[in-house]
Amino acid sequence: MFEQLGLIGCGLMGGSFALALKRAGLVRRVVGYSKSPSTTARALQMGVIDVEAPSALLAVSGADLVLLAVPVAATENTLKAIRHLLDPRMLIMDVGSTKRDVVDAARRVLKNDVGLFVPAHPITGREVSGVENADPSLYAGRQVILTPIERTHPANVERAEALWRALGCDVQRMSPEAHDAAFAAVSHLPHLIAFALMNGVMGQPEGEQFLSLAGPGFRDFSRIAASDPQLWRDVLIANREELARQTELFKHALGDFERLIAEGRADELERLINRASHARANWRLTPGPR
Repeated sequence: MFEQLGLIGCGLMGGSFALALKRAGLVRRVVGYSKSPSTTARALQMGVIDVEAPSALLAVSGADLVLLAVPVAATENTLKAIRHLLDPRMLIMDVGSTKRDVVDAARRVLKNDVGLFVPAHPITGREVSGVENADPSLYAGRQVILTPIERTHPANVERAEALWRALGCDVQRMSPEAHDAAFAAVSHLPHLIAFALMNGVMGQPEGEQFLSLAGPGFRDFSRIAASDPQLWRDVLIANREELARQTELFKHALGDFERLIAEGRADELERLINRASHARANWRLTPGPR
């Protein structure tokens, strides 16, 4: 059990983490801070946190567990804000969707204390944000990717893994670089395509009419376009190098379809569709622990 969680960012991800820890009996007290005072006040009212901190620095005072649940672009400034009260007994984690930029920020700011930090990416979330949507079950049965570096304290990696497993998560370890390459393909590019699709439809004079005719397939395909704009702005920019590689591969694949359609090459077009259909039919979301 942890004595105190210092929670920086009391929105959906941070709030759900605090509630999950409380429900599992893994923390005695939660001290929270958000840039928006109304968010912190609401978190206190909901019982997500037990104490409202006036600053990020004071949120970590006395904590043995710290979670940064802030946009990835805010990681460096957040670490700068708390570094003066770091303690060798602390376990510090984040929940960012990119890891190489987060690790680089931690190296720059934490220096000799970087071993306290275990970068983490829980593969979960919703299209809605805010502490009012916090859910203690958000992490249950989900994957969590840990991306420790050579200077990360092994004991802290073990503590982090045990904590996430206690919340019902399936934990994997990867390098930050491997993480960002993989998620550019299976998360960041799909979001980019969904955003572009919606803008493409709505950029037409008949866009509203077209949307009124859309069915479940369009609904399912475009669901992630409703994601938080600020969060995804930061993610797409942070992982722009890997995303650019995936974008080029996608353009090449799309070009193959365009060419076969234009030339009326039905058999070859069917083979490409069948390849995609077979891959999707045999793919299963990686299950969490039973």
